[in-house]
Amino acid sequence: MDNEDDAALVMHSLGGNRDAFGEIVSRYQNLLCSLAYSSVGDIKQSEDIAQEAFIDAWVKLDTLRDPEKLKSWLCGILRFKVSHFRRRESKHIDDTTKDISETTESCNAVTPLDEEAIQQQHQSLMWSVLNNMETTYREPLILFYREQQSVERVAAELELSEDTVKQRLSRGRKMLKAAMSSFVEESLKNSKPGVAFTVAVVSAIGAIAPPAKAAAYGTGIAKAGSFFKFTALLTLLASFSGLISTFLGLQAGMAQTRTQNERKLLFKIVGAFVVSAVIYVLGMFLLKELALVNSNAAFVFALISQVLVTLFVCVYFWLVYRMVHSMKQLRAFERKYNPQAFSDCASQVGSKQREYISKWQLFGVPLCHFQFGMPEYGDKPAYGWVAGGTHAYGLLFAWGGVAIAPISVGIISVGVITVGAVGVGIFGMGTVAFGVIAFGASAIGYKAYASLSSVGLESAFSQGFSFANQAAIGPIAIGEHTNNDIAAQLAQLSLLNIHYHWFLAAIAVLVIVPAALHAYTVRKRMKV
Repeated sequence: MDNEDDAALVMHSLGGNRDAFGEIVSRYQNLLCSLAYSSVGDIKQSEDIAQEAFIDAWVKLDTLRDPEKLKSWLCGILRFKVSHFRRRESKHIDDTTKDISETTESCNAVTPLDEEAIQQQHQSLMWSVLNNMETTYREPLILFYREQQSVERVAAELELSEDTVKQRLSRGRKMLKAAMSSFVEESLKNSKPGVAFTVAVVSAIGAIAPPAKAAAYGTGIAKAGSFFKFTALLTLLASFSGLISTFLGLQAGMAQTRTQNERKLLFKIVGAFVVSAVIYVLGMFLLKELALVNSNAAFVFALISQVLVTLFVCVYFWLVYRMVHSMKQLRAFERKYNPQAFSDCASQVGSKQREYISKWQLFGVPLCHFQFGMPEYGDKPAYGWVAGGTHAYGLLFAWGGVAIAPISVGIISVGVITVGAVGVGIFGMGTVAFGVIAFGASAIGYKAYASLSSVGLESAFSQGFSFANQAAIGPIAIGEHTNNDIAAQLAQLSLLNIHYHWFLAAIAVLVIVPAALHAYTVRKRMKV
């Protein structure tokens, strides 16, 4: 995990991965211990405070809204712990800040001195020098000698420019007493926390459960994270399958048009579908961010998100209706007032180039029926065991604007297994999916899995809004059981992780392949 960024380590840690949190400790222990030492002046106490801060961070990790800001969040916890320590110690003044003369006197009084006593004296002498420096100069100086004397690393840790660090180091060195400089520098190098510190923190959190509110959600993400490395191509194809299909549909549409007016209409229709989808996605992301920032109003934003989903579905149904109606109407107008544009064989009414019906039949139904021309008045839906067209009804498979079949792919798809902008089926996949099992950007079903929002009768899982009667998992989750082990079991996240690559593959194949074949055939048969 050495090469993983903070956000990835946080997600793995939320899933209960203590090794991932150990990497976080190893990455930031020197910073936190140094800041603590700069404030309290005692190495052992500073390490105790830093350990407490890391343990507190483990318990409260689910409250970290932005994993990219992990370092700042950890420093905030550390400074709170330091402040609490100071208030506590103000009531019990200890002996760790004796002046140099007292320490020297003590050294002469004990013969021989054991190693522990010498170490304590060294620390006391070192702090007597550092304590007289301002925090602005002390913190960079301590970090400099604990970070292999690297200005770059100190600048990165304190989020300062290198020039600023150099100036503060220069001023800090001048503040050190000449006689004590080399002693303090060597002592700082030897005081740097090591592997033992990391082991101590990881051991301490061993008996502490992961953050309760985020454990199940984090587990799903963490398990899926390593797996997605092997399915990156499928994820990419599935994510962009809608755009690829739209581009192929535009190519096919251009081959179907015969006049400038028809081409303008085509671009308006495609643009309306794309703009609607973009508004829907951006709206969902905006609502999610607002819900995370305004947690008290999260439920209101969650409800608004479902209104947006409903509007998207209604708009797509309306756009499909308008698409077919306007195309038929314009084609009839153009045939009447611009007949010369339809003089080619492929444009003639009843032309065999406009559709394909296989001679082979099963139970009186053609094995294949595909339509390739722009829809016109008088056209009947494509109907066969495998069917494709503006309206396609298949006994096995259908592809088109509106597709109805056991396996269907379309803008609006209905069947057993469906993929579409709006998919309705037993197993529904799509931008908005409805089904017993629904899988999409937004999903509504008995079990719903989605990237933006999910509504499930039994369980719902999403990376945005999740509503469920029983189990809901997600950043904004509403249900009887939310983001806990019970919710994870009901949502069957382990099963989802096992089969997720098959879902991605199915989406990519079912959306892209028919669209590519249709576009190729239309260009071949309908070209002028």
